[in-house]
Amino acid sequence: MLNRRQLFKASAATGAALALPAAWTLRQSAFAGAVSLSGNVSAGAVPGGTLDPLRVPKYVTPLFILPAMPQSGSSSGIDSYQIAARQLTQQILPTGLPATTVFAYGSPNNSSTFHYPGYTIEARTGRPVRVTWANQLVTPSGDFRPHLFPVDQTLHWANPPGGLSGRDSRPDFTSTPGPYRGPVPMVTHLHGAHSFEESDGYPEAWYLPVARNIPSSYAKVGSFYDRFKAEAHARNGVNWSPGTSIYQYVNDQRATGLWYHSHDLGMTRVNMYAGLAGMYLLRGGSSDLPTGVLPGPAPKAGDPAGTRYYEIPLVVQDRSFNADGSLFFPDSRGFFGDTPPNGPWIPSTDVSPIWNPEFFGNTMVVNGRTWPTLTVEPRRYRFRVLNACNTRVVFLKVATDPLAPRPAPSALPIWVIGTDGGFLPAPASLASMRIAPAERMDVIIDFSRVPVGTRLYLINEGPDEPFGGDEFEPADPATTGQVMQFVVGPRLSTDSSVPPSQLRLPTLRPLGPTTFTRRVSLNEMESQFYPDAPAMAMLGTMLSNGLPQALTWGAPVTETPRLNSTEVWEIYNFTEDGHPIHIHQVQFQVINRQPFNPTPGAARPPENWETGFKDTVVALPGEITRVKSTFDIAGRYVWHCHIIDHEDNEMMRPMQIG
Repeated sequence: MLNRRQLFKASAATGAALALPAAWTLRQSAFAGAVSLSGNVSAGAVPGGTLDPLRVPKYVTPLFILPAMPQSGSSSGIDSYQIAARQLTQQILPTGLPATTVFAYGSPNNSSTFHYPGYTIEARTGRPVRVTWANQLVTPSGDFRPHLFPVDQTLHWANPPGGLSGRDSRPDFTSTPGPYRGPVPMVTHLHGAHSFEESDGYPEAWYLPVARNIPSSYAKVGSFYDRFKAEAHARNGVNWSPGTSIYQYVNDQRATGLWYHSHDLGMTRVNMYAGLAGMYLLRGGSSDLPTGVLPGPAPKAGDPAGTRYYEIPLVVQDRSFNADGSLFFPDSRGFFGDTPPNGPWIPSTDVSPIWNPEFFGNTMVVNGRTWPTLTVEPRRYRFRVLNACNTRVVFLKVATDPLAPRPAPSALPIWVIGTDGGFLPAPASLASMRIAPAERMDVIIDFSRVPVGTRLYLINEGPDEPFGGDEFEPADPATTGQVMQFVVGPRLSTDSSVPPSQLRLPTLRPLGPTTFTRRVSLNEMESQFYPDAPAMAMLGTMLSNGLPQALTWGAPVTETPRLNSTEVWEIYNFTEDGHPIHIHQVQFQVINRQPFNPTPGAARPPENWETGFKDTVVALPGEITRVKSTFDIAGRYVWHCHIIDHEDNEMMRPMQIG
């Protein structure tokens, strides 16, 4: 397998004159040949913590079926929730191995609801949901809890120690700083939601917990918190108290699967890795199907013990562990394999000492359990699949042998009926399903003809390295190449759902005519001090001469769609990675992809499972990815790469609509 340094290598530098800081150099990919996915090819073990993933027993822990998050009330046509973030200990590894400390969302009215990942919010189209998000990362005595993982203070980040004048900045240091050990900033984003700006979870609208030992010099809220607090009061009549925000989701979009997660400037990767994520399922309206057409039920609040579910969320993540059960996350750039030979990073360089360009775990986790097992009946099941990994693109397949040479034969088709923005125009039958970080798939797997007692496996044939296209080494079949097990048990119920091949899905409403075409770029920045060491990934625009202009988070806003405009975004990828690009506030349609580097080529249509609406799209190296969307709410939002290690180090830009 390519070593950690080679994973992010690039060809000779170009574009040094593109209005960049002097120490940064724009890197364009060499598009070097990779290893084709073929039989008996597998990657070496992914490095990680002190717990060898081969020592973790597989398929001994039942899949945890995420319950519905309980409401705190309902009035005036609004469903209300109180959801807090707390620290707790959870049995993620199988019984007999140590428990793991995590951050988790839950209802402060019921401590048993705190779980990693969070319980599912069930919402209805046309009915608003109001959530009071509380940062309760404090000890029982009222002191703040420091982060579970090393937080790099040299990034452009929330930076509470900077005070009011230095918050949300990239600070300067005279010596290499250690990890930040102060109170944890938090702000929550409902990914894929059509929301007003004050409820979007803007990364500079974070807030600290209410704790007795926060230094008086610290900023307790981000730069946009007070502005959005005032807007929330004016629009919704709510008052934010310290350590909280109150967001209102209008739910005026198609029925679909969304998800909520931490979205803090420069800290999303560590807060999400610690556990701050959960699903949000929006149902009903003309864009949904009647009850009984699809497999169900799904979990709902108040279900009695023993309720059988045939619609189940699957939150797929990769993690690494230490022998004491704690989660492993890199504490230095050395994990990436490009630590300079002359010692640690020094303050005058352009490379941060802790941040790693990409993180891959060596253990697969579903719904907060390592390599779980699920007993299914010989009938159809609906799975709401979310890739919540930091970096890993997964290729999921149902197989009979989890250790089979890759590519393994497919045992059952996976029927994709919907993605990020709701149902597709028609079901798509796939042998292997590619899901990048932040993408969701609404799928049906039909076990009705599988004999009782059969064991099937959800395997992963994606790479143990950044995804760059169709040629790669598959994940290690012994570890990250396996995800979960299905065991077919006896039939306990009647299945009246419609076979997926016969489904008639709701009609898509086409977007209006294009009013503007916007050209943006994806770029990698190479260190000027250490050859081949990536300093950061960046977004930017395209200049009239065909070259990219890479821009930092703090540069003036360049993405300024007019209110109610319908734009086509042409996303030029100058890197050697495929980047899952997420645009806040909108759902878009994928138009096509077209090679431009190293040689131009013909445009090709979206994949058959990309023909609905989406909010996250994989932009492949050397290609222009075109998407189309309508921007119909004025306000400040963002667009970014959802490789969250990239997002946290400049691969995110503000967007001003209207």
